[in-house]
Amino acid sequence: MLLRGATKRFDGRVAVDHLDIDVADGELLVLLGPSGCGKTTALRMVAGLEEPDEGEIEIGGQVVNDVDPKDRDVAMVFQSYALYPHLSVEKNIEFPLRQRGLHADDRRRRVREAATSLGLADLLDRKPRQLSGGQRQRVALARAIVREPQVFLMDEPLSNLDAALRLQTRADIVALQRRLATTTLYVTHDQVEAMTMGHRIAVLDRGVLQQVDTPSVLYERPANVFVARFLGSPGMNLLPATLSDAPSPAPLCDAPSPAPLCDAPSPAPAGPSSCARVAGGHLALGGEQAAAARRAAELVVGVRPEHLALTPSGTLEGTVVLVELLGADVHVVCRLSDGTELVVRQDAPAARPAIGEAVRVSAAASSVHVFTQKSGARLGGPQ
Repeated sequence: MLLRGATKRFDGRVAVDHLDIDVADGELLVLLGPSGCGKTTALRMVAGLEEPDEGEIEIGGQVVNDVDPKDRDVAMVFQSYALYPHLSVEKNIEFPLRQRGLHADDRRRRVREAATSLGLADLLDRKPRQLSGGQRQRVALARAIVREPQVFLMDEPLSNLDAALRLQTRADIVALQRRLATTTLYVTHDQVEAMTMGHRIAVLDRGVLQQVDTPSVLYERPANVFVARFLGSPGMNLLPATLSDAPSPAPLCDAPSPAPLCDAPSPAPAGPSSCARVAGGHLALGGEQAAAARRAAELVVGVRPEHLALTPSGTLEGTVVLVELLGADVHVVCRLSDGTELVVRQDAPAARPAIGEAVRVSAAASSVHVFTQKSGARLGGPQ
């Protein structure tokens, strides 16, 4: 499946702006972004429910811009279950097969197979009102897979479920997609869903594709400030910064240096290392980040909460304003001198500071990301 320069406007406003995405056969690709970013519009263009103003939609090697939705060989699962309340589970699942005129024996076989694969075999005689939310969503999934389409399109199918059902249904969808190996385009605003389900993730903001890659690459090497902030719970800490030479460590004592053991030449002194000056102190930069940072006058540096530590030797000074216990983790929120808040993730057994306590925060140079302040684009960074 391919979207090539796909663009959609509503009343002169661009909802999707020249979107280029190539979804491999059998891949589950997630469209991720905040509300209003264009991800559902992109899905609806693939389904044929919206006509692109520019660009092409290709399914199975065929351009389908002028193909009716019913002839595109796609199956869509909506945020709402969209079940017929007067029909049984069996009849709801069977409905698209009846529309296609399949023989009764074929319909019965495919309905049973789909229902069994989703744990619905014992519920076929029930009406939707007799089912839980998770069961209704599985019926909607069964109605989609029974068609055996080329492409599944899923528009936030888990958003109406509670946390426990969402977790279970998420696992069901992943297992089902892996077993069927059907190309799937999945829309969500939930970055946890995206990270745990997608083979790849396409991040959108205001209709523009920001980055598309595997979950690990997006998390470890975000292309810009938006992706860095959006991925992660909580997102990356981002601080305005300027580049300067790192301060030299003070000598430990005034004792004379020991005489050389041989006449070998002394190594040349290393050039000055660089750091990012931020409110409340500085952060050391690795060689790649420092070299990249020299290309921009104004910087933003980012560090994931799990890569920060509270330590007496930390190079940032702040004041604790909030301590959140989240089971195995603790989030310590520190306020720097300019009011910027910094989230530090600790293991729960670690000693927790008190609110109002002055603390020092450190980060390894290899964990610091560098972005340009003007455009937000990434400048080098950790591998």
